[in-house]
Amino acid sequence: MLRRGAYAVGFLLMSCCAFAQSSRHFTFHYDFTVRAVDPGKPFHVWIPLAHSSDFQTVRVVSKTGDLPLTEMRDKKSGNQMLYAETKETTKNEYKFAVEFDIVRRERVALTDDERKASEQSPGPPAAKVQEAAFKQYLAPDKLVPTTGLPAEIAAKTVAGRTGDLQKARALYDYVLANMKYDKSGTGWGHGDTLWACDAKRGNCTDFHALFISMARSQGIPARFEIGFSVPRDKHESEIAGYHCWAEFYTSTKGWVPVDISEAWKDKSRSEYFFGAHDINRVGFTMGRDLVLTPAQAGEPLNYFVYPYVELDGKKYENVSNHFTFADVGEGQKVEAGGQ
Repeated sequence: MLRRGAYAVGFLLMSCCAFAQSSRHFTFHYDFTVRAVDPGKPFHVWIPLAHSSDFQTVRVVSKTGDLPLTEMRDKKSGNQMLYAETKETTKNEYKFAVEFDIVRRERVALTDDERKASEQSPGPPAAKVQEAAFKQYLAPDKLVPTTGLPAEIAAKTVAGRTGDLQKARALYDYVLANMKYDKSGTGWGHGDTLWACDAKRGNCTDFHALFISMARSQGIPARFEIGFSVPRDKHESEIAGYHCWAEFYTSTKGWVPVDISEAWKDKSRSEYFFGAHDINRVGFTMGRDLVLTPAQAGEPLNYFVYPYVELDGKKYENVSNHFTFADVGEGQKVEAGGQ
């Protein structure tokens, strides 16, 4: 049973290039069980944490587990996480749970006039960004190349456009027109740009990997964020899986949000999702190819939204996840828990 209720929230100052239109207040329950654990083995677990930003206020109501939990932060991306370990496992199962109280605010970075201007060609000349400051957002990731086929497609797609906003709009429109949201078969869900170029289908990771590859190939910084969608038409429910989205940077507007897979699902909102993120989501972590804190024994994570477990120094995947949310109604109270 989810604990729900209102509490006083101090809203964070909006960035100069974006402003809040509405908000949604909900609890989010994140729990999982690591199953069939061999006894006497070293065991490590990392749990991603949603945290406050300009567009969401997050409070950890409670965090519980079969091992003591320590809060950590990854220096490169600023991602927050909980970490637990034991030198020798003594249980067949290990259970962990975190409950969040979240206020998510709408993020709108572009006006209607700016969206219209983004479709005009050629647009104002792009101002060069400081590459040192945006190095990680211009560089390739393991599955997100910035050369080869995606760069060739990007160059053709932005031909005749000179402004970064106009170029990004052309890339957004290309992905929207050429990709299909389709999770049948295999291959989807890895955020593999070259696979997406070939298959022209996939889920949110595949849509946004393609966009980020093409944007970076054009010298436009772009970054990846992952978390969960909250259903628009329900007040509480289970959450089946993650959702991800992207941002690109221009010298005049700063970071501009996009959500191309949501635009594909609801074509009536395709204009909106170029330059906006709605309130029906919660962000957990940023980036790809992630090294956790403390560093995991295995390879960098493709992305980090589900718990990551290592048993005896190797990735362990027998993990059962369970996520739920519930809107907070007026007059209800979220119970305080230990942190």
